[in-house]
Amino acid sequence: MHRITARAQRDLGRGRTAEGPQVIFTATADGWFDLGGRRVRCALGRSGVTRAADKREGDLASPLGVWPIRRLLYRPDKVGPPVTALPVQPIEPDDGWCDDPGDGSYNRPVKLPRHGSFERMWRDDDLYDLVLVLGHNDDPPQPKMGSAIFLHVARPGYLPTEGCVALAREDVEALIAAAKPGDAIEIRKA
Repeated sequence: MHRITARAQRDLGRGRTAEGPQVIFTATADGWFDLGGRRVRCALGRSGVTRAADKREGDLASPLGVWPIRRLLYRPDKVGPPVTALPVQPIEPDDGWCDDPGDGSYNRPVKLPRHGSFERMWRDDDLYDLVLVLGHNDDPPQPKMGSAIFLHVARPGYLPTEGCVALAREDVEALIAAAKPGDAIEIRKA
């Protein structure tokens, strides 16, 4: 287990919130991510990107738009408590995320076991060791409009996601060290 430490931060702000400058970190459809002026690789949905209004459950596309960072989830057995200004919550072995459009808990965290369709948060791979929950289709969730849109650790080779944004682990760590409440992730065409 290692501890994530804060790094020197530049003024990355564009816009302003009650908490100070708002930063919008940008992922583009051509596989690049602007991490506060530093360009790094990213992975997006297997089906590419789609307008948020056209996003559908299971379409494997990343939704275009600006999505607020709601909170950071982390695996406490693999990562020490992250140093970040974001709200932080450890993932537990029985945590899931409902992706069943017919369920009243659609696009919400749930406890397992349960019936219906869900995303398991406690994974055997390292993808969800660090997860930023993005505010896509969550206020309130609309059935079938897409769920579980996260920013998480990328697979080796930046293989496509099921609709999330994925970065190398060290880039996720840099992002969570720099991000503050009110910051957002933008997904846009190149």
